[in-house]
Amino acid sequence: MFDRLKAVEDRYEKLNELLSDPEIVNDPKKLREYSKEQSDLQETVQVYREYKEVQKQLRDAKSLLSEKLDPEMKDMVKEEIHELESKIPEYEERLKILLLPKDPNDEKNVIVEIRGAAGGDEAALFAGDLYRMYTRYAESQGWKIDVIEANVTGIGGYKEIVFMVNGKGAYSRLKFENGAHRVQRVPETESGGRIHTSTATVAVLPEAEEVEVDINEKDIRVDTFASSGPGGQSVNTTMSAVRLTHIPTGIVVSCQDEKSQIKNKEKAMKVLRARIYDKFQQEAQAEYDANRKSAVGTGDRSERIRTYNFPQNRVTDHRIGLTIQKLDQVLDGKLDEIIDALILEDQSKKLESVNG
Repeated sequence: MFDRLKAVEDRYEKLNELLSDPEIVNDPKKLREYSKEQSDLQETVQVYREYKEVQKQLRDAKSLLSEKLDPEMKDMVKEEIHELESKIPEYEERLKILLLPKDPNDEKNVIVEIRGAAGGDEAALFAGDLYRMYTRYAESQGWKIDVIEANVTGIGGYKEIVFMVNGKGAYSRLKFENGAHRVQRVPETESGGRIHTSTATVAVLPEAEEVEVDINEKDIRVDTFASSGPGGQSVNTTMSAVRLTHIPTGIVVSCQDEKSQIKNKEKAMKVLRARIYDKFQQEAQAEYDANRKSAVGTGDRSERIRTYNFPQNRVTDHRIGLTIQKLDQVLDGKLDEIIDALILEDQSKKLESVNG
């Protein structure tokens, strides 16, 4: 591990030199590439240097202990040694995690797709609750939300809503939201007070850069149509809404959120690129079918990653067996407790596989 850490530190120093080189400064592509690499290594190098400093302080304190000291001073040095020794395992564990292979998509913006699934109008209302939850969470992280497509129901929910989350590390925090989310509550339309179970599916796709997905314009069919609101009500009489069909894969994306056809096409292209990237990425892992079914599911009640139980103010994440009695807070966007636990579990599994 320490050989790898030394190599990371050496590379970091080399990047510092390269980023001061006028030839690199005048080459935007290399400058961006090296700056990103340096930024990715920065935390590991910083923690490694802190670790080395603690080791140095520990050696100094131990050598001091071998000298003639009065009892009070000796006790102080022993206390310092104990304190420094307790920090070592913490640093080593943190460094092991920092050396784990990084998901190349972690720093990317994401496109989130929420669809009401089993449960009719109640599922659509729940999809709206999830959209509000992610919006609040994005606000708390300083991220920006940009709606791409929204299919609103008459009672205020969403059959489907697609939106982009712009912000550093958005994918690293939201990728665990992929799957079927189940809600248990008494619907407003239920007069008998019976608890109903409904589901909505969430798909989280990393935004793909143009260089990552080569899409031939000839492979895209572009259709334009007038935007419409709930119940088919005309919102915009101009042909500003855009539907893109990628003929080789059959992927279809619509966007009517903007009044400008050009802006709608730009947004739709971002979603199309992300969906194609996601498809190719899954296929490259040779587990496309299994991954897609387990990640997003069909929306059936049995295929769930998380349950939101209103009568008991309870949220349960079934993947890690975590239950918290804070449903109101979670739906208000306070997701960190759940997301942190999922990240910790993911890191633990990766450490187990590395350690054999």
